[in-house]
Amino acid sequence: MSGVDTGSAVSGQGRFRAYPEYMDSDVEWLGEAPAHWKVKRLKYVAPLSTDRWRETMADLPYYGLEHIESATGRLASSPETSASGEDERESEGTSSLFRAGDVLFGKLRPYLAKVWKPSFEGRCSTELLVLRGNGEVTAPVLAYQLLSPAFIRWINSMTYGTKMPRANAAQVKGAYVVVAPPREQRAIAAFLDRETAKIDALVAKKERLIELLQEKRAALISHAVTKGLDPSVPMKESGVEWLGEIPAHWMAKHLRWAIMFQRGHDLPTDEREEGQVPIVSSSGISSTHSRAVAKAPGIVTGRYGTIGQFHLITQDYWPLNTTLYSIDLRGNDPRFLLYMLTHLSPLFLLNAVKSAVPGVDRNDIHPTRTAVPPLGEQLGIVAFLDRETAKIDALAAKVREGIERLREYRTALISAAVTGKIDVRGEVGAGQRAGAELAAVDAS
Repeated sequence: MSGVDTGSAVSGQGRFRAYPEYMDSDVEWLGEAPAHWKVKRLKYVAPLSTDRWRETMADLPYYGLEHIESATGRLASSPETSASGEDERESEGTSSLFRAGDVLFGKLRPYLAKVWKPSFEGRCSTELLVLRGNGEVTAPVLAYQLLSPAFIRWINSMTYGTKMPRANAAQVKGAYVVVAPPREQRAIAAFLDRETAKIDALVAKKERLIELLQEKRAALISHAVTKGLDPSVPMKESGVEWLGEIPAHWMAKHLRWAIMFQRGHDLPTDEREEGQVPIVSSSGISSTHSRAVAKAPGIVTGRYGTIGQFHLITQDYWPLNTTLYSIDLRGNDPRFLLYMLTHLSPLFLLNAVKSAVPGVDRNDIHPTRTAVPPLGEQLGIVAFLDRETAKIDALAAKVREGIERLREYRTALISAAVTGKIDVRGEVGAGQRAGAELAAVDAS
């Protein structure tokens, strides 16, 4: 969780009113709560269901931790098929049954913020605790309360184990929650459903904007490395269907005559020595070593693992066996080659799926035809792309910051409402204030 101060992040701006009277809840994670609310252990308002799925029962869709988004209360994905024994990790008797109106809570430490309120019957991993309300607290309010950062931090403090730390079911059941009167619970759920939907819609728009910026960035690179920067130069057919026309004075070459790749080298962990030489894996620099086997500048890409990404290494280095690395740049500018290879990334990915185990062989990609301009023009293209992609990257970073602020506000709003730090009983007015607050967050 982000560690947002739920009290100040939402109510501190004065756009929401507090309850007229508070009490000390005597609960560490909760602090003060509205004086007329009740504080109860979770097991008394939503006992843990221990129902297990059996093969003799009806086939039911299976849900694991991977199907639930963290911190949102939503599904990230759904099972492709319905279930009977489809997941080897969860055999007969080790899948929990859930039904509509239950609340599922992930007990593994990295996934404590995975909470979901299903609207149908199914089965799930036993790493998800199935909480079944007894009527005192509604499922929507309970789900929102379990997403509170303060509650998550409290449960996290009690997790145990070193390899896969998890919360003990008894500890979760013994945790305290607050119970508002039924009418207030309905108001809280309606308020949060409406306001989180607004936030989620705005986040989705910003995420789409980032996608469009990335598409623009890719198109900019593609045009520059295949058509150049001068629209008035004569063009010629490249003889390559996907490449089309290129400037008449450019060369269409096999990739191996623009850059030559070689397979990387083994370096077991127990043979690595302390030093300043970068060790490069398929995802980039991962460690250091005492000596190098490749000269800089070099371009490294994944042979296995992360495929279709390229890394420019500016000091002598050690490329691992999972990589392909350049052994000859053929007199070309390494930064231009980096942009050119980024444009060719889909071809690397395409070649990687030719077998059951995805991987790239240099003999498959070396025959690829590509456009190569003179060195002086390469430098001009690099200067142009450095400048223009930096603008796009800066804008994308700003949009990502906005998404993070909105997500922090979403978390803070949920926590403030379900713990009584703000009073949402005047639902229309509260909704208007939330809209004003959301606009302020989005504009900041």
